[in-house]
Amino acid sequence: MDSVNVLVAHFPPDERVFLFLQGPHGSFFPRLGRALQSHGHRVFRINFNGGDRATWGGQIDYVGRESHWPQYVARFLRDRQVTDLVLYGDCRPKHALAIRAAKAIGVRVHVFEEGYIRPDWVTLEREGVNGNSTLSRDPQWYVERARSLPPVPSFPPIESFQTARGWGAFFYYAEFVLQYWRFPFHHSHRPSDPVAEGVEWLRRFRRRKEEYARTEAALNNLTTADYVVFPLQLDSDYQIRMHSDFGGMRPAIIKVLASFASHAPASMRLAVKEHPLDAGLHDWRKITMEEAHRFGVADRVDFIEHGDLLQLVRRARGMVTVNSTAGTLALIEGKPVAVMGNAVYDIAGITHQSGLDQFWRDAQAPDPAIFNAFYRVLIDCCLLHGAFLSDEGIDMMIDAAVARLITDHEPLEVSLESANMV
Repeated sequence: MDSVNVLVAHFPPDERVFLFLQGPHGSFFPRLGRALQSHGHRVFRINFNGGDRATWGGQIDYVGRESHWPQYVARFLRDRQVTDLVLYGDCRPKHALAIRAAKAIGVRVHVFEEGYIRPDWVTLEREGVNGNSTLSRDPQWYVERARSLPPVPSFPPIESFQTARGWGAFFYYAEFVLQYWRFPFHHSHRPSDPVAEGVEWLRRFRRRKEEYARTEAALNNLTTADYVVFPLQLDSDYQIRMHSDFGGMRPAIIKVLASFASHAPASMRLAVKEHPLDAGLHDWRKITMEEAHRFGVADRVDFIEHGDLLQLVRRARGMVTVNSTAGTLALIEGKPVAVMGNAVYDIAGITHQSGLDQFWRDAQAPDPAIFNAFYRVLIDCCLLHGAFLSDEGIDMMIDAAVARLITDHEPLEVSLESANMV
């Protein structure tokens, strides 16, 4: 590996060679790869498991040991003269190692992720996303950069496919299990067993009527209430595991409930919203209500398993989040947002900056001008309008994604004083 660090890739002037690693569930990455090929570029894809192989067959299967991956990918990048590495999420162990190898020899890195702005946007950023993003945390930087940018465009909403997304994940992990014999050394980046997760999805499907009835009762409690919404994130999310101090959702729940019990007005309620893609490996409703009882606020906490988060946000006083991009749903609605982790939108003038304990009684609302500037800059540099699990949403993104990938933009350069400050 040491010899790789001193090599620098020399790219033919007109040819780009793209290496794809894991993408979002569904057809987006295969379609994007074919689109790049139609523009005259070479495209490779390395599959790590049966789910990858079922999504994009006819590509290269990595069947080696985990410990051999760094040498393998470094050699692959060099031997195939790869110019661009494309992947979804930058914290998966194999992805992180591939990014390190790519940067060592000057290969461009393009990272897709769920949109920084919700809904109907997808993130595509050079070098890294979320806590690894190069985006500034200086509000004035956005204001200055946005002066020459057009207004935020208005689009009709893209139809939600949350059910399809759940089933897409289920079938992906079914192929993961069925084709395990092809990839005997592969370990999922997810901390949970895919088989156990699939079983829990089936159990949740069977008890959906009970969950919907509980959701309706909880929403009835909020009809005329003064409440703050707390959307849970997936316990396996790298936003929680690597870009926060919590390591999991339970410590975050405890912190929020402790602060709510000590500092929120007695008339205020807390609406805890379960993530729509949570398989149910943890009984978050039970955990939340047990902790709420311990802090003496169970009569003011409502756990919501289903439903439209946007509608919940519109009636709320504000939002508390670790670092979910759901925070931008609230910001677009002009609601105050308290962030407890590392989020690209946690910027003075946009989010509450005075701590969680003060938030309940004296929340700082977003400055519309600063948030609007932030929104426009993101659209200009790292957002694509569309959705990963919608044919309509993918159609919207393909041409724009190709244009972004083949335009040789360098990552945003920001001052050391303003970059990645929390």
